[in-house]
Amino acid sequence: MAVDICFFALAACICAYFLFPRKPTNLPPGPTGLPIIGSLLHLGRKPNESLFELSRRYGPIMCLRLGSRTTIVVSTAMAAEEVLQKHDQAFAGRTVVDAVRTPGHVEGSLVWNQQGPKWRELRRICNMEMFASRRLEASRGLREQKMRVLIDHIGAACAEGRPVDIGKCAFTTTLNLVSNSIFSQDVVDLGSESAGEFKSLVWDILEAAGTPNLADYFPALRVVDPQGLRRRITVSFQRLHAFFEEMIDRRLESYAAKGQKKDQDFLDALLQHVTHSAGKLTVNDFKPLLVDMFVAGSDTSSVTVEWAMAELMKHPEKMAVARSEILDAITCKGRTVEESDIPNLPYLQAVVKETLRLHPPVPLLIPHRADEEVEVGGFTIPKHAQVLVNEWGICRDSGSWDDPNAFLPDRFLASDINFKGQHFQFIPFGAGRRICPGLPLAFRMIHLMLASLLYHFSWRLPDGIEPDQLDMGDKFGVTLQKAIPLTLIPSL
Repeated sequence: MAVDICFFALAACICAYFLFPRKPTNLPPGPTGLPIIGSLLHLGRKPNESLFELSRRYGPIMCLRLGSRTTIVVSTAMAAEEVLQKHDQAFAGRTVVDAVRTPGHVEGSLVWNQQGPKWRELRRICNMEMFASRRLEASRGLREQKMRVLIDHIGAACAEGRPVDIGKCAFTTTLNLVSNSIFSQDVVDLGSESAGEFKSLVWDILEAAGTPNLADYFPALRVVDPQGLRRRITVSFQRLHAFFEEMIDRRLESYAAKGQKKDQDFLDALLQHVTHSAGKLTVNDFKPLLVDMFVAGSDTSSVTVEWAMAELMKHPEKMAVARSEILDAITCKGRTVEESDIPNLPYLQAVVKETLRLHPPVPLLIPHRADEEVEVGGFTIPKHAQVLVNEWGICRDSGSWDDPNAFLPDRFLASDINFKGQHFQFIPFGAGRRICPGLPLAFRMIHLMLASLLYHFSWRLPDGIEPDQLDMGDKFGVTLQKAIPLTLIPSL
């Protein structure tokens, strides 16, 4: 009886909230929505595409009620500039999805933590110890060595006439690059089954975090986790934490036996911070940060390489131009591509930019939150509203791009547009204080890997598939994965 009373009381509160809501005046336009659920049904399986279509009707700044959550969607460069530059401080908060609310994760995560002293300290550590120019320059040889391993692996497949899963190879290579930067060792072997298992683990996290979740729209449901997304992601986090604990224990044992090594990696730097914090920080405080590094670092770069190869296979004439440029630029035959070659490959850089434009790794970016009431574009954005920047839609806005749905790398050849956060029609890594801190490393990895694949091999589609038949469908998560993995056959 008591349970029934509580249920009906809760239902009455929800109905009262939605039937008699108190809304700020001057909200942006948007669909009216249904009672209780609002516009949830508008999201569909690919919210980036659904929201882009809605923006054509309601405008570049749009308001939707998703359950109990007020959501503002930004769909043009001008609106994005207002949010991420003019009002950067006000929108630097995070709307934390319920799936990642596992104990201790949000507080130690650079991606999900709210701006504040802890977040600033995490960002400072990452910028100094992982992504600083001196660090990246010092690890250049490591990245080039991993490219040689990749080329040897593909060379073996080439000799045997075996097809190559481009996404899996790219993921494994970037995962080992990230792992070496953190732990000074590989995580998996290119030819092992564990590579696919790690890829599945990372995608499971990204898919769960990106899935529309009833617990986000109706906070009262968080206690039951109705879709099981938090339970699912918790298991994945636990598997990664177990791996981290093993690496940390080995390092501490090495300290005890041999002392600290001279050439420090990111784990050494983190352990020093723990030591110098006088008990304020523990190893457990940094596990969420390591999850961020592994998940974001390995996935965004590898999916971009896979999409770039898919677009080039679909457009053989552009593949020919890209390969010709690389072969002409590297006149000393027999050596591998080096990072110092990249500035001399403008068409390759244009291919990467056009790939990031058509297939932004994080289509809706990571959701922002209004930390105060702000006026944007003449509309009022209420405090604590979720703010989604539809980067996928911005990159298909005909107001910013000619023929926006076409793969045209040449559009960037005579343009100074880059993806470093200053050109708001093209911000695949975000902008402002929440811009992805790993951008400098991603830039190096993507260009080096793509150039290596094109320089050493010719590629063809499996028998029976013509370029215009190549499936370019995607699947939505936090990142935008290729729905059908790209499998190609290499030749020398």
